[in-house]
Amino acid sequence: MKPDSRIRVMEIIARMNVGGPATQVLGLREGLNPEEFDHRLYTGYVDDGEGDHLRLHEAETRVHRVPGLGRSIRLGDDYHALFWLIRAMRAFRPHIVHTRTAKAGALGRVAARLSGVGAARVHVFHGHLLHGYFSPAKRGLYVRSERLLASMSDRLVTVGSQVRDELLQAGIGRPPQYVVIPPGVRLGPIPTRQEARATLGLPQDAPVVAYVGRLTRVKRPDRFLTVAGSVIRQVPGCRFVVCGRGELEQQVQRDIEGARDSFHLVGWRKDVETVYAAADMVLLTSDNEGTPLTLIEAGMAGTPVVATRVGSVAEVVRDGQTGLLAAPDPGELAMHVIRMLSEPDLARRMGTLARDWTTHAFGVERLVSDTEHLYRSLRGTPGRHPVTKENPR
Repeated sequence: MKPDSRIRVMEIIARMNVGGPATQVLGLREGLNPEEFDHRLYTGYVDDGEGDHLRLHEAETRVHRVPGLGRSIRLGDDYHALFWLIRAMRAFRPHIVHTRTAKAGALGRVAARLSGVGAARVHVFHGHLLHGYFSPAKRGLYVRSERLLASMSDRLVTVGSQVRDELLQAGIGRPPQYVVIPPGVRLGPIPTRQEARATLGLPQDAPVVAYVGRLTRVKRPDRFLTVAGSVIRQVPGCRFVVCGRGELEQQVQRDIEGARDSFHLVGWRKDVETVYAAADMVLLTSDNEGTPLTLIEAGMAGTPVVATRVGSVAEVVRDGQTGLLAAPDPGELAMHVIRMLSEPDLARRMGTLARDWTTHAFGVERLVSDTEHLYRSLRGTPGRHPVTKENPR
């Protein structure tokens, strides 16, 4: 296909911090066919204290930096970013504006409407902010804003069916707008258990539980530490590896002061597969999730998990087969962790099934194929909106 006939895609994300959205963006950047798609990435800067995904993975990808775009809401910066995006759209003239994260989704979709370029508008919900983030008043404002933005969107993409259903239940968008595209993941070479533990400075014979993710309120590292305390009382010598950083890192440091030898805080690691390989199991304690990449990666490494049954977690973890799910209750979670550590045959069997399932269902190649299909479906009808009674398609 000639370069001037390629499908032009303008992908906008607030910041490329370590996490699921950035992983998906890089997977697409590496996998999309450059002869068919002219895909350009527009993003702001990662805040101090957050891991920079591009820097951590030494990614050689061209990025268009958007002044004012980032995590924090500042009216002056947001206004600047909005009009910068409008000018960029008029220069690039994309067929598709593809947004991720709440702030970029708002600015990008409004800019696409004001720019007059007639681009189709796609927004991805990697999760949502309906639970665990806001006070009731702020939640109401978030829902009203997302309802308005959904009316400006041609497609709303979710990473799982449960996330889609919860958004629809909140009145955000309509069923014909939604497309479910699960995440796609690729791990690096997985070391042996012995190699991984030696790299991380862990005892070869101790039970090891891993936490991989941001140390932020919705992930509930406090619940993780409560569960860890219960496990240590029942499984003496158990070690807990915490891979991640965030605004609660100092609080976590304070809370483990009395049991420092039981915890290994390793920060963000480029070789996250080393953490999975070293662990007997992975523990996720969140109040809210989309389709968590941590659990997909753990499965691909053959490591079983215990997790809270929130968001689309149950679409990754087959309860009783590839891991164990629980309510967001420290007692129930601790019971599952102790069972997993006490029954190594069960853990090995679940890890094997998890590797088979996640490798089949969540590969990067499938993510790229699904996204290319979505782009092609929108190329012929840029700027038109999904079926409504007033505006049939």
